[in-house]
Amino acid sequence: MYLRMRRTAAVAVVILLILTASAAALNSPVAGAIVATLTATRWLALAALVLYACFRPSLTKWIFVAMLLGGEIGHDFPAFAVSLRLLAQIFLRLIKVIIAPLIFATLVSGIAGHSDLKKVGRMGIKALVYFEVVTTLALLIGLAAINLSKAGVGALIPPNPAETVKIEKLTPSETILHAFPENIARSVAENQVLQVVVFSILFGIALVMVKKEEKRRPMLAFAESLTEVMFKFTNIVMLFAPLGVLGAISYTVASTGVGILGNLAELLLTLYGALAAFLMLVLLPVALLAKVPVARFIRAVAEPASIAFGTASSEAALPRAMERMEEFGVPRPIVAFVMPTGYSFNLDGSALYLSLASVFIAQVAGLHMSFGQQLYIVLVLMLTSKGVAGVSRAAIVVLLATAATVGLPTEPIFILLGIDQLMDMGRTAVNVVGNCLATVVIARWEGDFGKASQPDLKVASES
Repeated sequence: MYLRMRRTAAVAVVILLILTASAAALNSPVAGAIVATLTATRWLALAALVLYACFRPSLTKWIFVAMLLGGEIGHDFPAFAVSLRLLAQIFLRLIKVIIAPLIFATLVSGIAGHSDLKKVGRMGIKALVYFEVVTTLALLIGLAAINLSKAGVGALIPPNPAETVKIEKLTPSETILHAFPENIARSVAENQVLQVVVFSILFGIALVMVKKEEKRRPMLAFAESLTEVMFKFTNIVMLFAPLGVLGAISYTVASTGVGILGNLAELLLTLYGALAAFLMLVLLPVALLAKVPVARFIRAVAEPASIAFGTASSEAALPRAMERMEEFGVPRPIVAFVMPTGYSFNLDGSALYLSLASVFIAQVAGLHMSFGQQLYIVLVLMLTSKGVAGVSRAAIVVLLATAATVGLPTEPIFILLGIDQLMDMGRTAVNVVGNCLATVVIARWEGDFGKASQPDLKVASES
């Protein structure tokens, strides 16, 4: 019955799209007949895709269709598309509700589930070493890409004073201090992922140290039960994902347009080229060295990566990514420990973007930076990029803080705001893929890959 109702609704949407295409062709003047024909063709193609997704349903297909449909709505009906941002905001709010309790529950149950704290410490050291090596390579690839393309050289784009971003300049000691919570309720309210991770790790270790089983077991059972409930909660929220992606893409295209020219277009291409190079030159060799079944891994990360790309929020993809990695064969304790920690220490796409954007700013400002100065920026970014929340425009805030630290002008950063959403989608998807691969690599490193996946948490991709 539910499937029949869903297909009926999808057919109704297809009919609406066809009517929209017909209206575009019939109501246009003769002078715009060619443009109207192309528009109608695009809408008919979208109608065909909706029909296909209706009879071959999966969340990934619906997200992909929603991205295309959102782009078309943003292009053809920009005024209406801006109002669709509400859908994206609702989806992201629902996702943000999940993050803190999910991280707390999975980390506590993951750590307390290990009776051997030495193994937890060993796994943590391995994860941090892996994170640091991979993010450093991402920073260096970003530097190489922008120096090759010189996308900012000769830029004549004035800064936009209408948009402002809060700059919070932190010293190295303040940055380290910021990782430790003083009020866990405040950390949750402000969505401070790193602080929640630190609290959850310490809480999990303290729970392991409780010797009396009758005292320890109820709290561990609560954490395990909360994990199960939050995954089910995620399944409900994910039903709204295509609408959230539709709203996000519609708003982005309507606000920034698709005709980005000159230096900004070159910067956009440079970023995506660098991200592709990172995937092929770093993550793929790592996967091969770790003997990860690449084809299966790509299928496993396709859905969370598409959610991250569409919403420009790696937080939105976190619950689904954790489920997919469990289904892939990574034990829950490793997923629960590595994935949330990676969201603070292993944001590969954001790290690459930050090094690339820093040099772009210098090029726009007409500043020549020596190789030594660029390496200094990399060292600063290795610190300031830690703890970046996986939400839209977080990297811009870090970029402003870094620019103030290394002496770069902050005004040229505002020229990036026009296309920041488009860049954020790519770097966020790479963040998610990198963190998913990290869980598999650590599981291989520990010799636990393929051991204890939780069958009751498996969620079919067919929705």
